Amino acid sequence: MKKLILSLAVLVAAGIGAWFIWRPAAPAPDVAFTTIDGRKFSMHDLRGKVVLVKFWATSCVTCVKQMPDNIDTYNAYAPKGYETVAVAMSYDPPNYVLNFAETRKLPFPVALDVSGEIARAFGDVKLTPSAFLVDKQGRIIKRYLGDYDKAEFHAAIEKALAAG
Repeated sequence: MKKLILSLAVLVAAGIGAWFIWRPAAPAPDVAFTTIDGRKFSMHDLRGKVVLVKFWATSCVTCVKQMPDNIDTYNAYAPKGYETVAVAMSYDPPNYVLNFAETRKLPFPVALDVSGEIARAFGDVKLTPSAFLVDKQGRIIKRYLGDYDKAEFHAAIEKALAAG
């Protein structure tokens, strides 16, 4: 009886693991962004590009630490069809976000999520940094919370860029 229960537990665990690995990518919500300079666009407008939607805050130490890497990644991959949208959390004062973006010369769009609607659409994001890598067809293919492995992240971008 113990062997049967153990075997069933192993099968269930394997099935759950397989589901996480091979489940179909979920579509990214078709949210509208408004940038700090007033530009408006949606996720639908970004179809055909590999997009990183990054939720961040000026008060988030890890977010601030990651920004130079985000800039480098954007500069390296943007010519190949990569986009970053930095979404400032609703509690982040817009003047702080604007000052941060200007002083660090962020080369990618920085959007304000004043109402928290974008964060809610992406699964009610509360923790920063949270990021979603979206493929050319508008599907979320990777989720990142906190710090991440840069080599793995770049490999995921390259794979998504190479895909039709």
